[in-house]
Amino acid sequence: MKKSSVDSQVGSAMPGQHLIVGTAGHIDHGKTSLVRALTGVNLDQLPEERERGITIALGFTSLDLADGRRAAFVDVPGHEKLIRTMIAGATGLDVVVLVVAANEGVMPQTREHLAILSLLGVSHGFVALTKCDLVDDEMRELAELDVEEVVAGTFLEGAPIVHTELGDEPRGLDEIRRHLTAHVDSAGEHTHENRPFRLPIDRCFIQRGFGTVVTGTARGDSLSDGSPVWVQPMGIASRVRGLHVHSASVDTVRAGQRVAVNLAGVERDDLARGMVVVSSPSLSPASILDVEVNMLKDSAPIASGSHVRLSLGTAEVLAVADAIGRQGLEPDTTQWVQLRTESPIVALPGDRFILRRESPLETLGGGVVLDPWAPRARRKNHREVEAQLRDLSAGDTTVMLLRAGVQGLTDAQAKLRGVTAGIRLADRRLHPTWIKRLTAHLHEALSAYHTDNPLAAGAPRRAMHTGLAAGLSPQAYDALLHLLATGGSIVANGPNVRLADFSVELDDAQQQAREAMLATLKSAGLEGVKFEDLIQNTRGLLQLLIDAGDVERVGDRVVSRGHLDALKADVRAFFSASQRLSPSDFKALTGQSRRTAIPLLEWLDAAGITRRDGDARIAT
Repeated sequence: MKKSSVDSQVGSAMPGQHLIVGTAGHIDHGKTSLVRALTGVNLDQLPEERERGITIALGFTSLDLADGRRAAFVDVPGHEKLIRTMIAGATGLDVVVLVVAANEGVMPQTREHLAILSLLGVSHGFVALTKCDLVDDEMRELAELDVEEVVAGTFLEGAPIVHTELGDEPRGLDEIRRHLTAHVDSAGEHTHENRPFRLPIDRCFIQRGFGTVVTGTARGDSLSDGSPVWVQPMGIASRVRGLHVHSASVDTVRAGQRVAVNLAGVERDDLARGMVVVSSPSLSPASILDVEVNMLKDSAPIASGSHVRLSLGTAEVLAVADAIGRQGLEPDTTQWVQLRTESPIVALPGDRFILRRESPLETLGGGVVLDPWAPRARRKNHREVEAQLRDLSAGDTTVMLLRAGVQGLTDAQAKLRGVTAGIRLADRRLHPTWIKRLTAHLHEALSAYHTDNPLAAGAPRRAMHTGLAAGLSPQAYDALLHLLATGGSIVANGPNVRLADFSVELDDAQQQAREAMLATLKSAGLEGVKFEDLIQNTRGLLQLLIDAGDVERVGDRVVSRGHLDALKADVRAFFSASQRLSPSDFKALTGQSRRTAIPLLEWLDAAGITRRDGDARIAT
């Protein structure tokens, strides 16, 4: 990408610590003029901005600090109708310079910007008192007192107030540079996350010769040139074919940098501010978000079920707000809220957001996302949901596993949620509570099977993959059986499974019937007895003999184990003298007719004793 085309779009290119600086404050208090004086760049670039003298769109430029590092500036609009744009610009800020004009003092947008910045978790900054050359000393002191009063109790309480003049002899600019340099090492921690790369888009445009370019402040992991990416919530697949950080093309970008990304195969008209470029396809959009909200002291009360405007990252969507455990969103409170958005939004736990009224437009509060993929909270379950959100707010991410149910979370899903605990079943992690429920379910199902089939040595393992366990994949189900078998509560033998303390117990009549069946099969020789004849009244006993290995089914007949073992020995002895066993040889060897000989030969093949070679058999 050409240097001149993107210089005003992005920030720091320094290899070390970098700083994203936002200027905030009331309209016409000198934010853009202050940035121009510091950097030499006029960020009012749109014709309507220059004509009206106000910032309408977000502006970006940068400043080289005294220690060689770089601060990227985000100049946000101050007009009350452009608060949405201001919130988009405040996403990812490390430091804020609150701009207050000495000739007007604190104004409505000064207070609203300060409240929004606090709700978004910005914790570093200072105040620039502008236009000091337009007032006398007394007026300047009053303005300073006004500022100290409004910042009391906020992250700017006790912060420096720098007096500036931007006339023929500028004043205060060096002091601002010194304060920015001092903030480099203390800011930026929140931008470095062990999560997939995310770039909330705040601007998209066409650059001649390159195509579609999007800009924003990077979050999460690094991103390299040539990497596959996805644009959410639309799910548009793309590839990075160029990365730009301020004045340089780079191979890799990191969290906290102002970044321009050249996207391959994406049309400009398919993109909009509020979309997010992500490096992981597992980062799916959210529509139901459980959040912790801090309502402003003077906010309007909002009834539960009302619409609000949710601003998160650079996106704004309408959402239905359901207060958990309350009748509504109440002023000057911290409470749990479930937001159901009208369109999908990209969010991760820990993301900051702002809530505003649908109409009239005013800031209600803001807070932090606890679970962006939350289940729908029914009022009858609010007490349980409150307990879960209290644990989530305290950092207990195992709640995510509890909410995931028997399906659990994949490693990718767990990483997005910050989950490292849980019990692994194949490729899933499950909460211990669900393991206990699955164990109880399987024990109950086996107990019922044993009651209904007292002569069966075990239940078919696949027949037990029902009910609650049906939510497990086949691999996870097998892993559960292995876990329980290792723990000693069940025994899993091949295709069957049983409770560890279960054993078949025969009464006298059943024992006599068993002995009679064995005697019948022994006397039948290799010809055996038809399976259908044996199961007329004694199916359970027959299966018991099969499970014990005393008899075996051969075709449609049942043959005693003793006779089959003797057959193996006779066939091996035959091959010690001959290389091929013809059907006539087999008949002579066993005395069986073709009707019973063929199933016996097939049984020998399956047992690995012989292998068919034309019409004959050879030894394996």
